[in-house]
Parts: sequence; C-alpha cells; structure tokens
Amino acid sequence: MNEVQIFINRLKRIGIELELEGNYPWIYLKKVNGNRVLPEDWINANHGYAIAYSPVRVDQDYSLDYDRKEMFRIIRKYK
Repeated sequence: MNEVQIFINRLKRIGIELELEGNYPWIYLKKVNGNRVLPEDWINANHGYAIAYSPVRVDQDYSLDYDRKEMFRIIRKYK
C-alpha cells in the first residue's frame, strides 16, 4: 500500500472521505465528504489542490510531499 492510500484510509476511519483526481504526475484533492474544493483554494496548482505526485521511476512510490499543515486546513474547511 502506498503513502496516499494509507492517508486516505486513516481519514476514512475518522469519517472523512476524500475524492482524488489525477493528472500525471500530480494527484489533486477533488472533494472532501462530497464538498468540492473550490478554485480559490488551489494555491499550489492550476487544475486543483495538489496533495501528492506520482513517481518518475517505476520502483518509486507516490509521495505526499506538499505542505501538510495547509492540506489539513483545506480538509477541515470542506469537512
């Protein structure tokens, strides 16, 4: 299981459902508990709020390399 899937499963256990969308190599946070993340919160990308990126090489794993404090602020806002 990769880092992104573990993150999603942990939030699901406390009642927070995330919907993600991909546009290689980025992974965007699309919805939180059915509430769409609005463009005003897309501070780190032009097509959505990026929470992770795909690996460049096959032997690497997905990475949650963005500002986690900001990520949780967005999740709390739309929860």
